[in-house]
Amino acid sequence: MKKAEIKNLSAEDIQAKLAEAKAEFTKMKLAHKISPLENPIQIRDLRKTIARLNTELTTKQQ
Repeated sequence: MKKAEIKNLSAEDIQAKLAEAKAEFTKMKLAHKISPLENPIQIRDLRKTIARLNTELTTKQQ
């Protein structure tokens, strides 16, 4: 998700997306350990998306 898309979400939507992204991240990491992914850069991109969601959630809660 891009930063502009995240800014338009409410705090509840961000929390839902964050939980979904964290679950996907753990699943992707496990799958990569078992057999390498075709595109391991997806893991890095998902980790950055989680960081963006956490940052935006923090700013909306203040």
